[in-house]
Amino acid sequence: MRKTIEDPQSALNMTTKNLFYYPSNASMAPHIVLEEIGESFDLVLVDRTLDKHKSADYLQLNPNGLIPVLVDGDMVLYETAAICLHLADTHPESGMVPTLATPGRAEFYKWLMWLTNTLQAALIVYFYPERWVDADNPLGANQVQAHAESKISTLLDQLESQLQSSDGPWLLGEQYTILDPYVFMLCRWTRGFTKPARAWPLLGQYLQRMLARPAVQRVIETEGLEAPLV
Repeated sequence: MRKTIEDPQSALNMTTKNLFYYPSNASMAPHIVLEEIGESFDLVLVDRTLDKHKSADYLQLNPNGLIPVLVDGDMVLYETAAICLHLADTHPESGMVPTLATPGRAEFYKWLMWLTNTLQAALIVYFYPERWVDADNPLGANQVQAHAESKISTLLDQLESQLQSSDGPWLLGEQYTILDPYVFMLCRWTRGFTKPARAWPLLGQYLQRMLARPAVQRVIETEGLEAPLV
């Protein structure tokens, strides 16, 4: 049974996996992966509206002050891609990663790094453009955001091309991997764009397939997400 905990210290005394999250943040992908593998875990809410991700207790878990964090026994792990990969590697029966030391695994690594280092990085620039200009420069921030949205559009073109070449239904083809929750999460972040990910023909169909998965539906319900979902 999953439950939401609001006291990080009490969560650390528990024996199950604990995912420190905030709804629709970068914790969404590992949240979906946890639901997919079916292992018991608890959610620990890190309330961004109260700056809890910058609190002293949370910074002991992740000195970057970013969400998510996974506490798994004595291990404290941050970075979304690392958490997803750890969960898949420790649950090989889930089939959510290609076989080690194969061309398929290499292709998987390529896309995982691309998602976290290229697409996600561009999305962060879009959502926080003020970080890239001097203070009190709203026109500059608007320009940075516009350029980021344009860049993201070309990256979504790459996802569309990959879905076409892999012949779906998932990013790598027939095998559903941790890449798919990751893609879903990042594409969801574009739902307010002038041209969101759902506007691409194959991506739009792909996102609907993701929405139909029971694990994704459970995450949407637990995190209290509202339409538009993608």
